Amino acid sequence: MARLVGYMANRSDRLAAALHQERQVVATAASSSPTGWGLGFYQNGEVLHKKRPQLTGAVEWQQLARDVVSDCVVLHLRQPTVGDFRTQNTHPFRMRRWLFAHVGTIGRFEAIEQPLRAALPDFLSRSVRGTTDSELFFTTILSFLHDAGQLDRIDLDHDAVLTSLRSAVALVDRLVAEVRGGTSGLDLVLTNGRSMYAVRRGAPMALVERRGLHDPPEDLAPSGPGPSTLRYVMVVGEPATLTPGWQAIDDGTVVVVDRNLEVRTFPL
Repeated sequence: MARLVGYMANRSDRLAAALHQERQVVATAASSSPTGWGLGFYQNGEVLHKKRPQLTGAVEWQQLARDVVSDCVVLHLRQPTVGDFRTQNTHPFRMRRWLFAHVGTIGRFEAIEQPLRAALPDFLSRSVRGTTDSELFFTTILSFLHDAGQLDRIDLDHDAVLTSLRSAVALVDRLVAEVRGGTSGLDLVLTNGRSMYAVRRGAPMALVERRGLHDPPEDLAPSGPGPSTLRYVMVVGEPATLTPGWQAIDDGTVVVVDRNLEVRTFPL
């Protein structure tokens, strides 16, 4: 069991309510196997984390996010396949203004870890703190963003970011093929707080665009009509189910969500 959620909205005060509204889709079942959860978000110009590297039982996302005030958030429930239970291995990962979370496993990671590391600039290689395939995959993407001059840009060139994502996936695929590692699961969400990118390459992933709270929690009245009405885009990897309004994302697709909540899709 794993879950990946990316959220962008026009308001910073309705995250918990949006998660409540989509609770059937983002729900996590109680598990006797250890899991870990993490929540990364942007607040007052800072990139912040809430993480718990190991727990049992179900995760109630709307309760965990109740005090989070942010219009750009990444949530992740981890079922470890590579790397042990520790904070450094708990998604989402952060580097400068970037947040990243991943669902899936890179085939025969132990055989390609060193070639992947060798391809990184020194400053990015030194930033890797954990032992997961996911963090090294994230850093590989960052290396291509660095080469494209996008690493520290706020307003991104979407074409350059798409090229960086495709290059990172192609590099991983080539190295895995060389060691006959099979197909890698590379579903991910990547954001710098201004734009969000979701890649479906493996596990199911779905998207919804909402306007307004039609199913608010009891202690929060729905937002009224007008310019302040809540609007949000939510992407979920390995959704529990799909309710009305949700659309499955085709495998091999990149979804781009910009600051105006415009959604575009591109082939990976």
